[in-house]
Amino acid sequence: FHAPGLDLLIQRVDELAQSMLKDGQQTPILVRVDGARFVLVEGLHRLEAAKALGEKTIIGFRVDARKH
Repeated sequence: FHAPGLDLLIQRVDELAQSMLKDGQQTPILVRVDGARFVLVEGLHRLEAAKALGEKTIIGFRVDARKH
């Protein structure tokens, strides 16, 4: 996943990764459908934390969201 111009807060990702190790994923990410793929609507730090932990899947909800 690459979001141009968006700076990840490394500390926040680290905190979320530690929380996920301890308590599991507490809040699903939100995605919308765009053709044959999903686009992240909310949860970039959670997604990056899960990736940092080596997770191959993440809990998420598909939402109807307008393109910006």
